[in-house]
Amino acid sequence: RELPYAKSVYREGKAEGKAEGKAEGKAEGEARGRAAGKAESVLTILEARGVRVSKALRGKILACTDSALLDQWLRRAASAKSVLDVLGAN
Repeated sequence: RELPYAKSVYREGKAEGKAEGKAEGKAEGEARGRAAGKAESVLTILEARGVRVSKALRGKILACTDSALLDQWLRRAASAKSVLDVLGAN
């Protein structure tokens, strides 16, 4: 037997869930994009300063998604003499 009200509620719930999922996915994607941009900036600054970065440490920097840590690395990169000056104990 047909339950029009139940179908309507189901459709509404499904649409809401889909919209929430899209919004969450978009926010996560934007955050990842910002982190990737900051990581690339750290590497660009180090390169401009003539600081060599090993493949392993380049990978570590590019894999970082912690925005606050990346901000800290960006500030340190401006005056770093080595990549270890940037990464510190991290």
